[in-house]
Amino acid sequence: MINATPKNYQHLLALVFAVKEVNDNPKLLPNISLGFHIHDSYVDGKLTYLNTLNFLSPLERLIPNYSCGIHKNLFAVIGGLDSETSFFIDNILSNYKIPQNTPIPPRNTPEMPLPHPHKGSRLVSYSISAMMMNYENWFPSIYQMIPKAEHQYQGIVHLLLYFQWTWVGIIAVDGDQGARFLQMLIPLLSQNGICSAFIDKIHKLDSTDALTDFFFMSWFQNNLNLSVAKAKAKVVVINADARTVVLLNWILHSPAVENAIETTMAKSNDVLGFQDFICNVSSHWPEGDGFIRTFWQQAFNCFLSDSKEDEANPYRCTGKEKVESLPGPFFEMSMTAQSYCIYNAVHAVARALDAMHAARQKREMMLHPFLRSVSFNNSAGDSIHFNEKGELESGFDIINWVTFPNQSIVRVKVGRVDPQASLGQQFIINEEFITWHMAFNQVQPISVCNDYCHPGYRRKMKEGEPFCCYACGNCPEGKISDKKDMDDCVKCPDNEYPNKNQDHCLLKVLNFLSYGEPLGIALAVLAVSFSLTTALVLGLFIKYQNTLIVKANNRDLTYCLLISLFFCFLCSLLFIGQPRTPTCLLRQTSFSIIFSVAVSSLLAKTITVVLAFMASKPGSQIRKWVGKKLACAVVVLCSTIQIGGCCVWLYVAPPFPDLDPYSITTEMVAQCNEGSVIMFYCVLGYMGFLATVTFIMAFFARKLPNTFNEAKFITFSMLVFCSVWVSFVPTYLSTKGKDMVAVEIFAILSSSAGLLFCVFYPKCYIIILRPELNSKSYLSIKNK
Repeated sequence: MINATPKNYQHLLALVFAVKEVNDNPKLLPNISLGFHIHDSYVDGKLTYLNTLNFLSPLERLIPNYSCGIHKNLFAVIGGLDSETSFFIDNILSNYKIPQNTPIPPRNTPEMPLPHPHKGSRLVSYSISAMMMNYENWFPSIYQMIPKAEHQYQGIVHLLLYFQWTWVGIIAVDGDQGARFLQMLIPLLSQNGICSAFIDKIHKLDSTDALTDFFFMSWFQNNLNLSVAKAKAKVVVINADARTVVLLNWILHSPAVENAIETTMAKSNDVLGFQDFICNVSSHWPEGDGFIRTFWQQAFNCFLSDSKEDEANPYRCTGKEKVESLPGPFFEMSMTAQSYCIYNAVHAVARALDAMHAARQKREMMLHPFLRSVSFNNSAGDSIHFNEKGELESGFDIINWVTFPNQSIVRVKVGRVDPQASLGQQFIINEEFITWHMAFNQVQPISVCNDYCHPGYRRKMKEGEPFCCYACGNCPEGKISDKKDMDDCVKCPDNEYPNKNQDHCLLKVLNFLSYGEPLGIALAVLAVSFSLTTALVLGLFIKYQNTLIVKANNRDLTYCLLISLFFCFLCSLLFIGQPRTPTCLLRQTSFSIIFSVAVSSLLAKTITVVLAFMASKPGSQIRKWVGKKLACAVVVLCSTIQIGGCCVWLYVAPPFPDLDPYSITTEMVAQCNEGSVIMFYCVLGYMGFLATVTFIMAFFARKLPNTFNEAKFITFSMLVFCSVWVSFVPTYLSTKGKDMVAVEIFAILSSSAGLLFCVFYPKCYIIILRPELNSKSYLSIKNK
């Protein structure tokens, strides 16, 4: 059965063409010719029941359950285009176990009694828009000429995600069919990040009246424009019965609808010879076609008349009208998806009949087993076979309806959804074949609740609104978003950092104090200069080693102090350059040991001054302690303790080269990891302890009467030394990267220079500029 509208007339032609192909094929059903009867359902249940009973009755009269005379040799029935029509047909035929090839799977409605599961009706569905509630539970023997409906839902989701349409309107037919559609589609949309901008329902058209069509189109067009404008959605997903879809085609492609686009998903193919067959259709079509007159008059807006009195009427059909001149929404020349399914349904029944006759089965035997196992390639090259549920194992084509200014339409295949294909090939689309609606200036429309969040920003949910509606916020410091609409910003890898716009990462520059930069050069030159100065002072003291000022306060301690200061200046060079394993092991340990030797030498000098003063008193027992052995013992003991601490440090947790990606955002700091921070501060603390003891002793011994008393110079030098290192700690902790290294080098150089100049500058002044003060005669005069 068909719904007799001009758009659906092609379905009739597809059936006629398929039957003609079968009858013209000598290898298929030899000596048997297929015939057919076509009835109009008028979208009316009563008429559908009546026409179905006509299939089962003698030619002349309608007498159910009675066969007399010449009767219709009925093998199968191709059902209606809408679900109710198919249900009504099956409700009758299931009682007679006559295979029915129905255009769509029937859907359950509360007011319809359901057939028993054991009934033997066979349905072959070809509608792409029909839905039903769990039909396989009630119609286990249905044959559906379209793939499973769930595949279409998945295809719709794939299509929306491909074009990044996350804000879409949904329109469904009111009733069970629309409820099923919404029940299955909306959860899928939500699971894939797609929101419903609006959900509208339209009434199913139960009349073929042209006036009803006009009012429906006007109402729907106004409501669609209102919904789209209010929701700001440019994409609408529509589910409707086949007849309503025909009317929607006119609406969606009219200039008045500027914010809608239709991409129809169906399965079709070009059947060889079908267009030539259509071109032969004329108003003088065989008399057996009871639809040609209605079709011709509606399609060409004229009336057919054989009366000579009407020859002068300008509205009389001339008979020269050509169907290929009709606009696409009204009548298509290429085979539509529904017509293609009807074509395949006829061939499926014919091959099942052929198989049944080849097996020499009696006519009374059911056609069902042969129909279930049918498998063939049609003339278009497509494979036709059913799965265990009676569903066609196939996919969907993605069709782009291209509308031209003259309202003609061309269907362009732009992709395919095939659940049976291999992974990665289940959804294919060729975007270059798509022609967008003129309202979008031929470019892909954007259908989102709000503008995308550009790279450098992240999505922020709006309270009380769907998750597709959001605001955009800047990425937090240290993070980026390199794609649009990211839910959260991400950190760069450790060796990279965010750019200014926070939309991509830049490679961090390696940070270390090198000999090639001004600061490194300056510190190196300063260290070498101080070490050379120390060497000159040492040479000067060796030259004047026999003078009184050199001999005073233990000459060996003076040499030890100068040598240690010489190496103190040089050890600062270990801190310049990219850290390596040897330099990391030697940096802090060599510096702390050498400084400990220098400070312990000063401590020994101070002890020598104190003991010399105390030994000068009559009867003092301390005189036996005064001498070089005590001074050397002090130096050795104090230095050994520091050496022991450094050895423990190197054994337990030695320093090693490391990269610090966190201290400086844009740079990767190459540094020496101290291994054990506790040991590092223990070594520095011990050195500070020696300096404090030396400062205290020198401070109390600064006014002791003694020739060339160094205590006051040692006091001042230790004051400088302690001041430098006390200020070093907070400064060191507040700097980062190579600046930390520079601070430590500066502390080493400044404290070493303080010791050098405060202790030895006065002596060098006397030796070089005031030699008369460095003589026995001056000492004798001073003692008188």
